[in-house]
Amino acid sequence: MKRKNNVIEFENLPSIISWSSVVGTTEGNGPLGNGFDMVVGDDMCGKETWEEAECFLQKTSIGILLDKSKQSDTDIDGIYAGDLLNQCMGSGFGIRGYNIPFCGIYGACSTSVLSMIQASISVDSGAMKKAISSTSSHFCSAEKQFRFPLEYGGQRPPTAQRTVTGAGSALISFESEKLCPKIKKAIIGKITDKGVADANNMGAAMAPAASRTISDFLNDTNTRPEDYDLILTGDLGKVGTSLLYELMKKEYNIDISAVHNDTGLMMYYLDEQDVHAGGSGCGCCGSILCSKILNELNTGKLNNVLVVATGALLSTVSPFQGESIPGIAHGILLTSGRGQYE
Repeated sequence: MKRKNNVIEFENLPSIISWSSVVGTTEGNGPLGNGFDMVVGDDMCGKETWEEAECFLQKTSIGILLDKSKQSDTDIDGIYAGDLLNQCMGSGFGIRGYNIPFCGIYGACSTSVLSMIQASISVDSGAMKKAISSTSSHFCSAEKQFRFPLEYGGQRPPTAQRTVTGAGSALISFESEKLCPKIKKAIIGKITDKGVADANNMGAAMAPAASRTISDFLNDTNTRPEDYDLILTGDLGKVGTSLLYELMKKEYNIDISAVHNDTGLMMYYLDEQDVHAGGSGCGCCGSILCSKILNELNTGKLNNVLVVATGALLSTVSPFQGESIPGIAHGILLTSGRGQYE
């Protein structure tokens, strides 16, 4: 492992040997619904609270991951996981039944990529042979914590995004026994704050961080947008994506629109499902990355994908104290493991 400016280069190319995704009913009815490993029939997941339901999502995702890879929890050297709940409850409570060393992390909606970076560093360095990255979110638990409980009946403005009910997990290994997606490079983002203070406009708060991270990565790797099959952000939604294009052209003279997509736009039928500006939450990028994206890398439909997950680092009290919303964006370069892309 070595570092060039802002970019970490993995010399041993850690392999993603298995992945899994679990989503809620609304997500299952979206355009990607058939690609997830499991769609729960009830967003309560048979539990008494929304928080317990989110714990179930992440626990189930890891269980499916272990079953698919024919591993037991004792075969795993560590797990890096996080979510949006206070003290990373979704991860800590969901994973407590597994016999795996646990490191809870928080990057808001960027946690899916941040956890994968941390697991990759551990594997590439030789500190671990197998590590799991995992993350989750739940629409109802997030609304309860950051805005208003659903029972309040509050109206969300058009700029608001729907927190995805879902979880995604990936198993990262030092050694690969088959052709599978590889983790080639990563970039840990820098906090970027342009003064956005509207807690119902996460896209505007996160877009500057995404723009900065993508630009830094392209400059440090001496690459151009057309060198990638896909530059995927997660999750800026409709408002944030528009701002991303504007910022990249204005500040960096870079146009990524021809190769870009955003998980917040991919998860739902925006107009038909009444999700306003699109999807958000740790489970948005996490579940799409651990289904459609890794599936297509595995088959060779995609070969070179830069995934940049974004996060709004607000707390439950910071908006009421007059604070603006700091944004963060972490990136990871995934390849199909085929030929020139290794």
